[in-house]
Amino acid sequence: MMTIDLNCDMGEGMPHDAGLMSFISSANIACGYHAGNADTMKRTVELALQHGVAIGAHPGFKDAANFGRNEMHLPEQALYELVGEQLMLLNRIAWNLGAQLHHVKPHGALYNMAAKDLSMAETIANAVKMVDASLVLYGLSGSNLISAARAAGLKTASEVFADRSYQDDGSLTPRSRSGAMIKSEEEAAAQVLQMVRQQTVTSVNRKPVTILAETICIHGDGEHAVSFAKHIHHALEQNNIEIRKI
Repeated sequence: MMTIDLNCDMGEGMPHDAGLMSFISSANIACGYHAGNADTMKRTVELALQHGVAIGAHPGFKDAANFGRNEMHLPEQALYELVGEQLMLLNRIAWNLGAQLHHVKPHGALYNMAAKDLSMAETIANAVKMVDASLVLYGLSGSNLISAARAAGLKTASEVFADRSYQDDGSLTPRSRSGAMIKSEEEAAAQVLQMVRQQTVTSVNRKPVTILAETICIHGDGEHAVSFAKHIHHALEQNNIEIRKI
């Protein structure tokens, strides 16, 4: 049977976290810099434990005003510390609850910049390795973050997106462009099944693009987030694809 991981960003102040937990296998928990605080981290870890969901850190730039979506150009040491501090903060909260971190997925601009900038990707990978070399690093499929993590000896998860369209080079369509977000549950489910079963995605220009899908991101911040996640989950199950953590 084919398997796939379903992940979702959580602990970011959205109202759907509890409802989403039943449909995912991995949670990426905001670590207080772009969103969240110690209380939201604790509550989200507890939710993940209740549902048997893998617990991951979701570090971002220290820029809550812009939800971590604005690019910031930091010196290497500052970036290393930015990532390391957030991982250690969530790790301590998880440990106090008898839980263990499973993975790391950078957030927003940090994620997108590391996908293209090899130096940034290497710094992030080194920070993850410093905290816990057994952590799985989630990154955009085919990106520099995946390459850097592998070079550092980390286990990786190549991530694809249920609700984002793709360019011909396999990159995500920027959110600022029309058609960047897929709003139809049926269209998103069809894209997910294509990526998992065929290891391809159809670009905005209708070109087939080869893509490695090991984990699928579903976003938890939309008005219909739970319904969307339920639809993706059901489509995978109906096609005999098992949902489980990496």
